[in-house]
Amino acid sequence: MIDGVLVRPLHWHSDQRGSLAELVRADDPELMVVPFGQVYVTTLYPGVVKAWHLHARQWDRMVCLRGRVLLGLVDGREGSPTRGAQMRIPMGDRNFVVARIPAGVWHGLKNIADEEAMVVNVVSQPYDAANPDEQRMAPHGALPFDWARQDG
Repeated sequence: MIDGVLVRPLHWHSDQRGSLAELVRADDPELMVVPFGQVYVTTLYPGVVKAWHLHARQWDRMVCLRGRVLLGLVDGREGSPTRGAQMRIPMGDRNFVVARIPAGVWHGLKNIADEEAMVVNVVSQPYDAANPDEQRMAPHGALPFDWARQDG
């Protein structure tokens, strides 16, 4: 586990009309440890890795709504009790969860299905194009994280 990361199952309410799941609520103390900034959606084609990203101030709250992705996390925070720790979180069709990612944790996504995946992110601050709160690294080889499928 990485200190400050939260992974919580979503609860779907279904009937003959369809279904509903609450992703993030303003009165949820676990998810609202930081304020709301904006909501965006990103998609990934099969096999694509979108990584690595790190924010100095921004926290993320991610949910995979379509398809399946692997969320990779590496704790890059100085002084963190879990510095260097990694997490691999499968998200999506067979595991609907919301993942809270603190500032300072490297994160990325890999589409692990055969269809386009869709991920919603509720971030703690609006994107500022003039001064982006983001560091980036190459998805492969920059961090000691293996995006390959792990058979067992």
